[in-house]
Amino acid sequence: MSQQFEEDGLSLRYPDDWRLEHEESAEGWTVLLQSPGTAFLTVTADGTLPTVEDMAETALEALRSDYPSLEAEERVDTLAGQMAFGHDMRFFSLDLTNTCWTRCFYSGVGTVLVLAQAADLDLDEYEPALRAICASMRVEE
Repeated sequence: MSQQFEEDGLSLRYPDDWRLEHEESAEGWTVLLQSPGTAFLTVTADGTLPTVEDMAETALEALRSDYPSLEAEERVDTLAGQMAFGHDMRFFSLDLTNTCWTRCFYSGVGTVLVLAQAADLDLDEYEPALRAICASMRVEE
């Protein structure tokens, strides 16, 4: 993990061969990290400060609208040194099973949503990188 992203007091590291795309919005920003395979991770910072529960539920509902057979379990975790709420999910897309997880936490920039996903056929290869990216996240105090 030698590339680094840093904005508004939030930082993370990601592999050299992953592509980063950054998009600004009226509420904040989103970063997409795309692996060479099916795995990706998004980080969205929302300055309107929705609750972590609302942000996680909104993400779950959006995924459920696309994948009605989605299975989800609530999770409470620690991410970037902050208490994080979200879901672990599994669903089918294009005849492939997919694993996805979301975690939401508060930071100085607002409420942050992290969404990580990979097709299960690539999960053994990319899950360690997805977990390492999440473990590298830091929030400036």
